[in-house]
Amino acid sequence: MGTLFDEAAAAGARTVFHLDRPLDIAPDAGTRWSVPELADLVRVTAARLAAAGVRPGDRVAIVKDNHWDYDLLACAAVRAGAVPALLSDRLEPETLRTLLERLRPAALVTTCALLDRCGAASPPVRVTLDAEVPGAVHLAALDAGRTRPPVRRSDDDPLVIHHTSGTTGVPKLVVHSTRTLVHKLARFEAVRYPGIGIRRDDVLLNASAYAHGRTFCWTAVILSTPPAEVVLLTGDDPDTADPLLRAHPPTVVEALPATYVRMRPLTSRLDNPFRRVRLYISTYDAVHPPALRAYLTATRHHRPLWMQGWGQTETGPLTFRFHTRRGTLAPDAETTARRLGRPVPGRTRLRAVDPDTLRPVPRGRPGLLLVRTAALALGYLTEDERWDAKRVGDWWSTGDIGVHHRDGSVSVLDREVDSMPGLSCLRTEDLLEERLPQALECVILGAGDGDPLPVVITADGRLDPGAWKEATNGLPALREPAVLTWDDVPRTGTGKVRRAALAHRLTGTGLAGTGRWT
Repeated sequence: MGTLFDEAAAAGARTVFHLDRPLDIAPDAGTRWSVPELADLVRVTAARLAAAGVRPGDRVAIVKDNHWDYDLLACAAVRAGAVPALLSDRLEPETLRTLLERLRPAALVTTCALLDRCGAASPPVRVTLDAEVPGAVHLAALDAGRTRPPVRRSDDDPLVIHHTSGTTGVPKLVVHSTRTLVHKLARFEAVRYPGIGIRRDDVLLNASAYAHGRTFCWTAVILSTPPAEVVLLTGDDPDTADPLLRAHPPTVVEALPATYVRMRPLTSRLDNPFRRVRLYISTYDAVHPPALRAYLTATRHHRPLWMQGWGQTETGPLTFRFHTRRGTLAPDAETTARRLGRPVPGRTRLRAVDPDTLRPVPRGRPGLLLVRTAALALGYLTEDERWDAKRVGDWWSTGDIGVHHRDGSVSVLDREVDSMPGLSCLRTEDLLEERLPQALECVILGAGDGDPLPVVITADGRLDPGAWKEATNGLPALREPAVLTWDDVPRTGTGKVRRAALAHRLTGTGLAGTGRWT
């Protein structure tokens, strides 16, 4: 990864990158970049990190505003021989300090505002991106003239550290190697597969949380199979994104599920920017049927596809499912949306077991989902016991309750920590969103005692009681809903609802499951 951009430039990659705002590591360099320019930027940044005191084998914590230069900084750190640890700026201050204490990095790359949030956990070497402050060095002021050859490492040495989303508590720090992340994940994806592979004339849109593991792998893929253009969004406000997307209408879109929800108003505009899309991609979390339908209907492509991946930071993608325009319009679309496809052939195996006995359950019955994959990460930093507790022989516990169907496909019903007997929170959320067009999102919070609490998220924090009564017809017993706006809901850096925090805020209690497998 340290020489990724150099190799792409040497191979003649002509991809042009368009940003919605300048990079934080190059604030005066504009919003249009070529591959050779990015290769120069990574080399210069690696030299500056070395000038700051970063040495081979060091851990470098990176926490900053959301932008793709998370990955550029990570590549620069790898080039210098260090191990980058990417931390989301959306982390709560206490959580951020906890992760920094576990990391014990030799250097911290951040902004002035976030430096204060890091507190006493900050390492001696502090590099700021936006300004000079006492006790830190400014990246732009560091000597970039002494470029060094890239430091090589074993394929099985730690390459990068990402954290899990943290929906149920303090995130885990996941360590990946070159073998697990590049050879087993990125290399498999970096093929121009018919229909779903990147084409040379494609315009790719990515709207993601760049501190998380998916985009580091994605960066390796797009430099290996370069498209014509890449458009990168750092936020999810539709009015802000609209001009850039109209100027460069994408043919392939990858975005966070929460971003798809926020950007959905663009699909109904007369000259919507998704009119050329042939392929949508989603990971991290489920996408509900109304959003699938809106985007697949918005494009003028005759046979658009939606590729939904299910996986985890520890494993990468485990299954793939394809949605079509016809499928999202089918009467049973809401009941089949949770089928997340089959395990990746030749790469992933899956089974469902009883959560208590760990014995396999028959196909078609709910159980704790276990997987086997060669892309499994090296472990959790400083939490070996927690890592070992999720191993079941040669299998890995996903922490998800689901069904392994007779045709080999898998449906995810709930995270184990969210699960309740006789009810799938996720399927109930799908049904409510299908029946409540005014809802941006619905969340079902299981409680240790009493009926589940539904949370309905709307644009204005209001919900018609009659519409709610009609929407819950035929559903299991639910409490009266809590109606919130989008900004009222605690979220992770990837836009997932922090269910444990929301449940504690609204009920004063935790979630219904045991949490054993988190």
